[in-house]
This record gives sequence, C-alpha cells and structure tokens, in this order.
Amino acid sequence: MLQGEMRARVSWLIVLAVYLAFPSFQRERVEEMGFGEILGMERMRADLALTQALRSRWDAEATAFAFPWGHMIPSLEDVSRITGLRTYGRPVSGYTYPCYHDLAERLLELPVERRSSLVPRVPLQESLGLFDVAKVAGESDDEHLDRLTRVSRRELASEPEALLFATRGDAVHCRFLPLLGDLSEVWTYLHLPALGRGELAQPGLIPIARHWNPIRDSRSLGDQLERLQEAIDSYPYLDVVWQPYLGEGDEGQPWLVQARPYFGRSMWLHALNHVLPLHLFLCQRSLGLRQSVVEFPVWDQFHRPGRSFQGLHDTTDWREWAKEQIENWERKGKAVKSNTTTDDAYLQAYALKYGGKVYKSTRHQVDVAGEVASLRALLHSAMQDREVAQRQTEEL
Repeated sequence: MLQGEMRARVSWLIVLAVYLAFPSFQRERVEEMGFGEILGMERMRADLALTQALRSRWDAEATAFAFPWGHMIPSLEDVSRITGLRTYGRPVSGYTYPCYHDLAERLLELPVERRSSLVPRVPLQESLGLFDVAKVAGESDDEHLDRLTRVSRRELASEPEALLFATRGDAVHCRFLPLLGDLSEVWTYLHLPALGRGELAQPGLIPIARHWNPIRDSRSLGDQLERLQEAIDSYPYLDVVWQPYLGEGDEGQPWLVQARPYFGRSMWLHALNHVLPLHLFLCQRSLGLRQSVVEFPVWDQFHRPGRSFQGLHDTTDWREWAKEQIENWERKGKAVKSNTTTDDAYLQAYALKYGGKVYKSTRHQVDVAGEVASLRALLHSAMQDREVAQRQTEEL
C-alpha cells in the first residue's frame, strides 16, 4: 500500500439501499433536509485514484488546489449543481459534548466507544440489517440492490421506534446527534475533462452527478495514481474549463435559485467543529474575471479558533465559539471583484510561491523558463522558511 493511500469505506449501494428501505415518512423528512436529490442517484462509485491525485494537490493554507495553471476551488455552485445539496440558509451549528453515550443510546440504540465517542461500523450496519452485503455469484447490480433493500426494510420494520441514519467511514462520530432533535433544521469531470476519468452516460439529468459514470480501470491503484499525477503535471492549460455552467439553466433546480446569492463570494463555511474559509478570490477566473494579484493566505492571517478543533473536549456552544464565522456566513461573505486586465502578475507570484511544488514533474520535458521559475520558487521558499525559523528562534 502507498503511504496515505485512500480506500473505500462504505459502498454507495449500502447508503442507497437504506434510503430505499425507509418508510415514506422518513424519506420525506430526509428530503426536507435537502438530501433527496443526491440520495435519488442510482449509481455512484468513488474514483479513489483520482481523489488521491487531487488530494496531493491540496494546499491546506489556501484551502484550495494548487495546479500548474493556478488555484482551483470547489465552489458552492459546484456543490449545488453537481450534487443537488443545499448550499444556503442557516449554518449547521449547535453543541458538541465530551460524552455521547446516553444520547447515542436514546436516539440510535447503539453502543459508543468510550474514549472516542464513535459508533462502530459493525453494530451500525447490523442495526440496518446490512452486515453481510457481499454480492452473490451471478447477481446483477439491480438484483443486489433489491436484495439489500428488502433485508434492510425488514430490519427497520422490526424496530419502528428507532431513529436511524446512514453515513460513511469505519465508525461514526456522534457530534451531529444533537441535530437529530429536529431533522428539518438541518467536482473534476467538468473542469478537467481531458483526464478522461468520467463517461458521459446520461446527459440532461439533474443534478449533474447523474450525468456521469466513473470509468472502470483494471490497473493497480498505484499505477493509476502515477499516471494521473503525470497527466495533471502535463495537462494543457487551454483545456481547463473554468466556467462549466455557462450554458446550464436552473429549470427543475429550486435549490439553485435559493443558493445563487451565495455564489461568487468568499466566506467562512461552518459545521460544528469544522470552520474553513472558502477563498474564492483565489479563483477569480472561475467567475469570468481576470485573476488579480492577491496576498496568498497563510495560517497567521486568519483569526479562527483552530483548524478542526478536535482538541476541544468540553461541552462547546459553536454558535458562540465560531460567532464571527457564523455572522460572516449570514452576511453572505464578501463578493469577489477584479479590475485587472491580465493574469500575468498573479501567475508570476504564484510560480514563486508554489513553483517548487506544482512544477515538480520529472516524468516529462520542462522548458527552460519553467525550470528557472521552479528554481526561483525553491529559493524563495527556502528564504521564507529561514525567516520563519529565525522568528521562531527569537520568540523562544
């Protein structure tokens, strides 16, 4: 296995089977929560190689992908159009607690790991009747789904009082359980098509994720990943699609109409103990603007309680702890504007900051200008590291 290699946790088929097994009133409540469109997708399969190749390009300081052609960020419009999920309204907020045992027992009737407040995967799947989910020899995908749905429906019917939900991962954290008190409170095929990882199978359907099927690749994950990294290194800049939705309307997508006031804006995204900035000003080209020179984000520039706040173990009211970020969301952040006429100055600054990372391919020829930019970037980066080390030494 490669270091940090990703693997599938829970098949989409299991999630879909549970949703189809719900009685009508529970499906209606899930749809009221805004998950109806994405749960209505018949087929969804993760492309692990593509996901890992993209993850290696993620810059945690900028919370954006750093590609050879500049920053790219999955925007709220990407999420809304591709998945059909709601990207508007009130932030998902509330309390997190140091212990969830009683709450999990009351709402889920499931055990919780004492030290981590996690619901183990096996009891969760057993409670849904889906512990043994392997496909039987000769069974088609549709037959497999039908069987899982029947089994899960039988299990749910035997426990009519249980409040059940499905999620991903080997184990489920309980921090979102308090939100279940009232359930109503609650990107690459389009932008980099030349990678060829998706097949346009059902054009015209909404949301856009229903258009595509990931290609089936029989090569090893390591081989796929190496080829994808090389493809991204050498990706033709003119083939990058910055605005894939120019010809897309809003018909049949009421969630888009309500989300539109949040599009094209830099803002804080908040969900309990995760508060992250959406630096859309780094992707002005995705809004049809020229990319102006900007100050690239670094951790010290942004005052926030922390990155993911996992070190907080006391009862925490996130409406107070992340009050500034929540108020920013309620003001719909800040509109992105640009008066520049060329991207050149941004790209020069970008090459100096990221060149040593994004122009690092040794698998294909790089022109002299590119090598010079990379060397300059490495020198600049080394100087920055030295300055940081000097400051830290002085502080100590």
